[in-house]
Amino acid sequence: MMKPRIAVLGCGYWGSNHIRTLKALGALHAVSDVNPARAEGFASEQDCLAIEPEALFVRSDIDAIVMALPPQFHADMAVRAVQGGKDVLVEKPIALTVADAERSVKAAADNGRVFMVGHVLRFHPAFETLKALIDNGELGEVRYIHSHRLGLGKFHTENDALWDLAPHDLSMILAITGTEPIEVRGEGAALLDNLSDFAHLHMRFPNGLRSHLFASRLNPYRERRLTVVGTKAMAVFDDVEPWERKLAVYRHAVWQDSGQWAFTTNEPSYVAVGEGMPLTRELEHFIQCIETRAEPRTSGEEAIRVLRILTAGTIAHTGSSS
Repeated sequence: MMKPRIAVLGCGYWGSNHIRTLKALGALHAVSDVNPARAEGFASEQDCLAIEPEALFVRSDIDAIVMALPPQFHADMAVRAVQGGKDVLVEKPIALTVADAERSVKAAADNGRVFMVGHVLRFHPAFETLKALIDNGELGEVRYIHSHRLGLGKFHTENDALWDLAPHDLSMILAITGTEPIEVRGEGAALLDNLSDFAHLHMRFPNGLRSHLFASRLNPYRERRLTVVGTKAMAVFDDVEPWERKLAVYRHAVWQDSGQWAFTTNEPSYVAVGEGMPLTRELEHFIQCIETRAEPRTSGEEAIRVLRILTAGTIAHTGSSS
């Protein structure tokens, strides 16, 4: 079967990653950007077409479009693409409002197009292995999930640290819980302008499970850690660690003895994880969904659930700092 012909709209930092990965997968057909020189440069480097954005949506030789744009443009471009008969993969966040997200996802459904979202960490081998451990009952009943995604930058004028960094973690948390939170509480601090540079989310789920997320774009060190606390064991997915240490399971025990709490601690056991680039695996999944018309693992509906949480947890700042 011939690979679908995919175009990348947006040749910035993340778009360039898509371009190179799709080229390696044999599915890159064209690149497009509002800056024609940038698109021409990638087209020359990757031996593909450079197409003006306006022409992209009506080209019969384009089967699908990967969109890596500033998020305020995603919804309108996605609607135009699916109305033009193209399947789409939209980078996160897919929009800056729930209404825009719902509009683009509905347009895809109405036009029978695949709509996938770039929640790339769902395709990380360490997360897939963690999810399998949870589903198999290795951790017992999951009671608490917390994630830390900290670093310096990137800085955006339209979306804050929460909207830029948290979608990945929220996608993973929703995949583990299988449901939306019934309560979301947000906290934020804006140091540079009126957008949160530090953001906390506190979530409560229907079964009593609780979750906490901390995101920062103004932190002196990088942290990429998801911790799952179960009744039998705890697990940590730490993406800063080397492959052999990315997924750790701690079999600590806590119990009551004669009315007093007792506990034992154990050294972590590291779970073997097959190495693989999450973006490559994500785009392979997108290609498979185009070919089979299957619902993507990271669907538009999931992205809407993520945006609902982001919206509920966003803090508005009116002064220069808060």
